[in-house]
Amino acid sequence: MPGAIHAEGLVKTFGDVRALDGVDLDVPEGTVLGLLGPNGAGKTTAVRVLTTLLRPDSGRAVVAGIDVLKHPNEVRRSIGLSGQFAAVDEYLTGRENLQMVGRLYQMSGKAAKVRAGELLERFNLADAADRPAKTYSGGMRRRLDLAAALVVSPPVMFMDEPTTGLDPRNRQSLWEVIQELVAGGTTLLLTTQYLEEADHLAHEICVVDHGRVIARGTSDQLKARTGGERVEVVVHTPDQIATGRDVLTAFGRGGDVAVEEHTRRLTVPVTGGAKLLAEVIRELDARGVEIDDIGLRRPTLDDVFISLTGHAAERRDEGEGEGDKSGAGQAAATTEEAVK
Repeated sequence: MPGAIHAEGLVKTFGDVRALDGVDLDVPEGTVLGLLGPNGAGKTTAVRVLTTLLRPDSGRAVVAGIDVLKHPNEVRRSIGLSGQFAAVDEYLTGRENLQMVGRLYQMSGKAAKVRAGELLERFNLADAADRPAKTYSGGMRRRLDLAAALVVSPPVMFMDEPTTGLDPRNRQSLWEVIQELVAGGTTLLLTTQYLEEADHLAHEICVVDHGRVIARGTSDQLKARTGGERVEVVVHTPDQIATGRDVLTAFGRGGDVAVEEHTRRLTVPVTGGAKLLAEVIRELDARGVEIDDIGLRRPTLDDVFISLTGHAAERRDEGEGEGDKSGAGQAAATTEEAVK
């Protein structure tokens, strides 16, 4: 049975750019799907198609049991959306922005006012609630936009790079909000380039590159694809690198020992866990190799990203958008579009 978000063979082109090239997605009800990929991979385009803001060239999508192409207005009534860029009315106060969204969702004036107050507190905006949004910092506008997407607690949520521009404290606060929503039954599709965010929140992860899903699975399943555990050793002096390499080669499981000369760091894939690590330490000591650091390292999502796409995930300055080839400028109106 299809999940709360289901897509088959989505294709979308912009001139010569094939932003989506046969994307399939399925997100079970009450779970979080993390959509990862480098800049321009098609993540934002997929979100816009699923939220009715773009029409695909081909393919099929169903959200909350509703066909996206046949009944877009019904889909919009069942979803919440936070795009990459804050879509707030600069001339209204924070409180007025949230109350306006509530009224657009046909909440009573009293209910909209109460909900606005709750969200202003939740997103640490209560002190600025009655100031015009144009006086807010970029991070404050981002939080206000996220609050607007949560006014009615819709059954299906889409968050496109939600924590871009947030400081660590507010990022953690949003993670808590997301976990509360999902615990209450909300289904969430989350695009992000903060790999620890996907690791922390997502039940399943899809890696997208060049408009295609190139890998999917749980965080642990994807990490297992990169080759398991590694022993990392930092030897005390450069002249001990050769001996350290010989020791690690004997304990490795067939892979070459990676050497970083400038940091004196040696890394080798292994199997055996903590017991093997103790054996490595004993052998290094027996061979007279002094070590500054040693540890058993398990793969991270950064390792997965590099192994699948050939490079690390892009890191942006705070507040900077993804720059998806599909035309990120359209995102400024996403929250307003979602409540029409």
